[in-house]
Amino acid sequence: MRIDRAGWPFLAVPLGLSAALSAMGRATGRRWARLAAWPFLALSGYMALFFRDPQRRCDEAAPADGDVVSPADGVVMVAGEPQPGVAPDGDWQQVSVFLSVVDVHVNRAPYRGEITSSTYTPGSFLAAYRAESAHRNERSELWVRDGDRTVVFRQIVGVLARRIVTRVVPGDRVTTGQRIGLMKFGSRMDVFVPPECTVLVSKGQRVRGGETVIARWPGSS
Repeated sequence: MRIDRAGWPFLAVPLGLSAALSAMGRATGRRWARLAAWPFLALSGYMALFFRDPQRRCDEAAPADGDVVSPADGVVMVAGEPQPGVAPDGDWQQVSVFLSVVDVHVNRAPYRGEITSSTYTPGSFLAAYRAESAHRNERSELWVRDGDRTVVFRQIVGVLARRIVTRVVPGDRVTTGQRIGLMKFGSRMDVFVPPECTVLVSKGQRVRGGETVIARWPGSS
């Protein structure tokens, strides 16, 4: 299983502690040391689960020209009309995805094109499922443009998340579904598409990053 490089320190430290305690228990016969090794081993296993980076269909073949894909695994919180005060200036539709602590946290570009803007905003760490987290929490906002098509998306941390990793900068070109970073731990992603796009998901639906088509440009099939 592929592990995102940001996860190796979180995985290696508890794994090393588990190995050290286990070795101490065997060398000294101290049962407490062997027992203490297990929680660290379990924590290391969880970190491997959290930072897993599975292959998706978009890694093998490019999505259709007009498809906007989910940027993350999770459950749709908002689909269609934007939440008050959340969308960028202008006329937009909103799709928001809530990531639980057991979802894949690698983030993907919802649409292809050039990154024209990347803005980081410090903020609070409210639970990501709360509506106000969209404009009060720490977040990173990216704009991607392909010709006359523009999509805006945000990485927003949650109550447990304490760091956003964004691996693209203005001027970079991305493909639909390309890995662009991740968030640590538990968070949400918002995607904003123009009103002419058709939103294809509904609130409560589970989506997969890089695979589920959340919206489609007109004239696409």
